[in-house]
Amino acid sequence: MNARPGTAQLSAVEIVEADGVKNFLAFCRLPRQLYKGMEGFAPPLDAERWTIHGARLNPHFKLVEWQGWLALKGGKLVGRIMAQIYKPEVPAPIGAPRAQFGCLDAIDDDEVVAALTQTAEGWVRARGEKRICGPFSPSINGELGLLVEGFDARPMVFMTWNPPYLVAALERLGYVKARDLLSYRYEVTQKDREARPSVITRPEWRDRLKIRELRLNNMAEEAKIIVDIFNDAWAENWGFVPFTLEEFMSSAESLRYIMPPEGGVMIELDGVPQAFAVVLPNLHEITADLDGRLFPFGLPKVISRLRKHKFSSGRLLLFGVRRALQRKAVGGAVILAFIEEIRRRSATSSYSNVEFGWVLEDNMGMRRPIELAGARIDKVHRIYEKSLAA
Repeated sequence: MNARPGTAQLSAVEIVEADGVKNFLAFCRLPRQLYKGMEGFAPPLDAERWTIHGARLNPHFKLVEWQGWLALKGGKLVGRIMAQIYKPEVPAPIGAPRAQFGCLDAIDDDEVVAALTQTAEGWVRARGEKRICGPFSPSINGELGLLVEGFDARPMVFMTWNPPYLVAALERLGYVKARDLLSYRYEVTQKDREARPSVITRPEWRDRLKIRELRLNNMAEEAKIIVDIFNDAWAENWGFVPFTLEEFMSSAESLRYIMPPEGGVMIELDGVPQAFAVVLPNLHEITADLDGRLFPFGLPKVISRLRKHKFSSGRLLLFGVRRALQRKAVGGAVILAFIEEIRRRSATSSYSNVEFGWVLEDNMGMRRPIELAGARIDKVHRIYEKSLAA
């Protein structure tokens, strides 16, 4: 890659805009090249990264002004970053600045991390922003934070991973904690497999609480309900930006192929949908040996493995309970009913553990039922912020 208009340079580090097909593909595959062989890291599929970071494929990029960059040192790719600012017509993130950075990955080199972050900071400062936070990759509804605890924990689908040195390098540059995000690991036991529902059998809930599977054959209508519940559930949470129907639908079709029917749950109270959950199998179990490459030989392997593999782990990808039920007994009953439903389904499932994440550290209404059920914190991701006023 050669320097061209729009590049910046700090000492021996060259920063290049991640524009054009060649640079975009390099941007998507860089983490698996930098972190290959590190304990706790599992390479995501390049093709899946294209759908997340491609402006033509991810509707999120309609909501922001944005730019991505690559770092080179000695002619080699050594890092990446992106920056974005939510457009004026988009509701501002709750408690957080409109300016954000994401996709921060780099070698163990403070000079590289400084060049990347200074480039992102300069870009948002030039547009009048005084504060920046992240990483959001690319949004609050995407992959969040830098991993600060659980570096050697089991890799999980759609969860960010970074080496510890990246955390230290960012903090040396003046970035401070904004919020921590917790991921809980729930171990499925034989007792769980033999458990019988108790919440929905209680007299006060027996005729009111109903649990059903998501109707994957009518995803267009289910999606409207899911987005409505999700946006209502998280509307007061730090960093929240409304999840658009278009954003959800951009990934809904793929969910139909990778989520088993029992992975989607809708909870109704008095016949009205009030909560939902989506649990995905941990795809790293069947893709880790592909080194991110789906073509030409990886795709047949993935299709075959999806049909035959007995997944031992899964992740609660999406979950929401309407605000009217939160901090009330009925809200707690809904969450406990969901956990009991997961236990009930474990009787015919191969899962040995399920990860619940991300949960904001101050969201005690969500944390208490999860911890009461016996789940333990497995990973901690941190959102950082920095004042640019000086």
